[in-house]
Amino acid sequence: MRDVLMALIAGLIVGMLFKFLKLPLPAPPVFSAVVGVFGVYFGGILLDWVLKVIQH
Repeated sequence: MRDVLMALIAGLIVGMLFKFLKLPLPAPPVFSAVVGVFGVYFGGILLDWVLKVIQH
C-alpha cells in the first residue's frame, strides 16, 4: 500500500510541476485511457492467477 501512496504523491507532484511550467501533461488525456491501462495490468494479473489455479 505504501508503494501505491508514494506513486500517487509522485504523480501529483509531476502533474502540478507540468501544469506550472505550462507543459502538456505526460498522461492520457481522458479517463477512459487510464481505465484501459488498468485493464491491461489487471488482465495480466488475472491470467497469472488463472494459470496458477489450473496448474494445481
